[in-house]
Amino acid sequence: MNLHESEKIAGMLESEGYEKAESQSEADIIVFNTCCIRENAEDRAEGNIGALKKLKKTNKNLIIAVGGCMTQQNGYAEKLYKEFPFIDIIFGTHNLDGFRSLLSKRIDRNKSVIDVWDKEGDIREDTPKCRSSYPNAWINIVYGCNNFCTYCIVPYVRGRERSRKTEDIVNECKKVISEGYKEITLLGQNVNSYGHDLGTSDFSSLLKEINKIEGKFRLRFMTNHPKDFNEELIKTMSECEKICKSVHLPVQSGSNRILKLMNRHYSREDYFDKVSLLRKYIPDIAITTDIMVGFPGETEEDFLDTMDLVKRIKFAGAFTFIYSKRSGTPAAKMEPQVDPEISKERIMKLISVQDSVNRSYSKSYNGKTIEILCEGYDDKKNKYLGRDVFGRMAYFDCKENLIGQFVNVRISKTGGISLLGEKE
Repeated sequence: MNLHESEKIAGMLESEGYEKAESQSEADIIVFNTCCIRENAEDRAEGNIGALKKLKKTNKNLIIAVGGCMTQQNGYAEKLYKEFPFIDIIFGTHNLDGFRSLLSKRIDRNKSVIDVWDKEGDIREDTPKCRSSYPNAWINIVYGCNNFCTYCIVPYVRGRERSRKTEDIVNECKKVISEGYKEITLLGQNVNSYGHDLGTSDFSSLLKEINKIEGKFRLRFMTNHPKDFNEELIKTMSECEKICKSVHLPVQSGSNRILKLMNRHYSREDYFDKVSLLRKYIPDIAITTDIMVGFPGETEEDFLDTMDLVKRIKFAGAFTFIYSKRSGTPAAKMEPQVDPEISKERIMKLISVQDSVNRSYSKSYNGKTIEILCEGYDDKKNKYLGRDVFGRMAYFDCKENLIGQFVNVRISKTGGISLLGEKE
């Protein structure tokens, strides 16, 4: 989501005649698009902003702008400006599409502009984009979130769910395909609830419409919420040939007690049922997930429930992380907060189990030929890279530039989460 919003900011700057600078010292404007999901992301952002103080002194004309989730937090913009008075523009998530007008205001008045809206703005379809992830195109379908998981700050900084019109999304998909993009990733805090506010469409219907677009391309989407992930959607996934055989379905915890405290609105049994349905309709589906340890009040028994779920489901991949206390969320006030050392021990055990599953999953590729979409070149490995329909990354040698092309690769070696092979 942040990456795509950065593409929008870059697009707005390009529309004003700016070009990408090779370094900070050569830049006329530096924009920070921040995240506040975890405290360490916020700390890094503040550290990077503070590091520009010397550059600002030597280049008085440099414009420094800060936006995104971090600045949208209640009272944070004022706090940030007090700590870093050399910032020129502070904006939030609700008025990101109006960044050009804020930049003009800063240049015309030659004084700092702080403009963070309390309410969500209308969805704008005219914001230019400077896409930076070819051959994949990120496309937002729904903004905001209505779920209010107790650990999450997103509903407070991104507002309530607002869906784009189906025709606008389909037209954007057609446009990027005509421009040569070979993969589309639909974005939303909860893509499964797309259209609930429109009353004229739903996520499954949207997927079917995009699947009708002519041309060879892949379709992915994220993020899903288990409570809204239903059989109709799973059927659609199995019927639409352009939808990749992979799905990211965050479980967060394997403990019913913790899931209730998280306000996730499903049980471990519900989650197992969703996985069973997925594997019934799409037997070779690759399921990845998010798992949190150390949520307030998590006991050893709760953690063991999570470990049991991971061992039984055998995820194709998992993003594992320790709970991060976020001020302004209900979980921040919950007691007891888990001892950091206990959380570290638990996550290491969890990573060890998942690593074993990852390696076993990768080994199943040995000797197989897979079709990957070449996404780029790894300068460190001196190899091209790309993913298959299951989301597995493969590296291979080639003398010609194949970025943006579908390539058959025979796998000769496997690692934890990546594959190595030769182009056929």
